[in-house]
Amino acid sequence: MAGVLKVYKLGTVEYAAAFALQEILQASRIKGDVPNILLLLEHPPTLTLAKEKDLKDILVSESVLKAKNIEVFPTDRGGNITWHGPGQIVGYPILDLNDLGKDVHQYIRNLEQVIINTLKDFSLESRRDPKHVGVWVGNDKIAAIGVRVSKWVTKHGFALNVNTDLTYFDLINPCGIVDRGVTSLKKTTGRYVDLNEVIDKIIDHFAGVFHVTVKLMDEDENRRLLNFNPCGPD
Repeated sequence: MAGVLKVYKLGTVEYAAAFALQEILQASRIKGDVPNILLLLEHPPTLTLAKEKDLKDILVSESVLKAKNIEVFPTDRGGNITWHGPGQIVGYPILDLNDLGKDVHQYIRNLEQVIINTLKDFSLESRRDPKHVGVWVGNDKIAAIGVRVSKWVTKHGFALNVNTDLTYFDLINPCGIVDRGVTSLKKTTGRYVDLNEVIDKIIDHFAGVFHVTVKLMDEDENRRLLNFNPCGPD
């Protein structure tokens, strides 16, 4: 894939707002009104459900979730239930897969490779798992991946646990998996890791894996995007 990738660092964004933004950007990318885009952000504590049956993988009552200020949000990505929250970097690529051979499986492999390469920069060896999508350190998942493609344009993406409070995952069967664990960059390295440092590495490796030239948006452009101006300045 060649061309320019606009990258937006959006800070903390409510899940519902990010979901609506992806809808707008995906439709705009399908029409050719915007280029390929990567959104990088965090969410407040949120459980996302890929389908209604994921409700069985919530292990606590609704009152417990309310007490912890955790929103439950149904979504339309692939995969199963997962948690988003502070200390976790979420990436939402809006890409036209017509430039990638229309191969969704390869696209997911590429997302995994971006994370694997990023973690290697922090002296952490990670891997794919033949049975489960995502990136793993031993038997513990460190990054979840779930996507949806419409007319060969993507939305949703990946969630990498950096300084994540892993106790939140005790509230669910993450991704519906009951015989594996969850980990983070902080847990595996034994130290707090600056999120901006990780984000910069993700951007570098995304450019390398997908063969794009990155155009990093400034703070004014980020604000305009969050106000649902998907095109922004060229």
